[in-house]
Amino acid sequence: MAHSGINILFAGQNFTRLLGGLWVSAKISIVSLVIGILLGLLLGALRTLKNPVLRTILRLYLEFFRIVPTVVLLFLFYYILPKNFNVNLSAQIVAMLVFALWVAAEMSDIVRGALISVPRHQKEAGMAIGLNGPQLYRYVLLPQAVGLMIPATINLMTRVIKTTSLLLLISVMDVVNIGQQIIEANRQVYPNGAFWVYGLIFILYFLLCYPLSAWARHLERRQNNNA
Repeated sequence: MAHSGINILFAGQNFTRLLGGLWVSAKISIVSLVIGILLGLLLGALRTLKNPVLRTILRLYLEFFRIVPTVVLLFLFYYILPKNFNVNLSAQIVAMLVFALWVAAEMSDIVRGALISVPRHQKEAGMAIGLNGPQLYRYVLLPQAVGLMIPATINLMTRVIKTTSLLLLISVMDVVNIGQQIIEANRQVYPNGAFWVYGLIFILYFLLCYPLSAWARHLERRQNNNA
């Protein structure tokens, strides 16, 4: 056993490179989630208005991002649209843009569902004390809807983190892409290196996603107990 497979993780800068790739994945997820959640809050509130044209447009926006696979969106925004519109965007910017628009679409549905779940008498009470539309959302509906949004939002966060594994398809130097490069560069020295590299990537993703999933389940149980 001249070369133990696990040694591939610690040869040269391989481990540091993998952690750097994980940071790229996390950074894209964080930026996308922040932008997407803020935009989704606005879109979700707009979807509760009694404007059929606006609601139809926002519904089509949601369905577009639900129906079209994420990998197709990445190819569309990275390879096709920039070429047709002469726009030069880095792979990371494209990834953040696509993920933010996707998160905003999903978040709008979460927000809408939470807002319409607020008891009607709460809205009527706010109107009775003279609150206008924006004030009603700010002081009555959104504060009460936040608790209903959190479990679904956390689950969305885990989906975004896991979906970053597709970013190697548009040449983002994320943890999966770097792992693949390490495997290819060390194939002769460490024939079974793929097992250890992908095993570590699995562990890294698990460490990111499992606490969020456990937190979401805890909040759901607490809500069910309080119901």
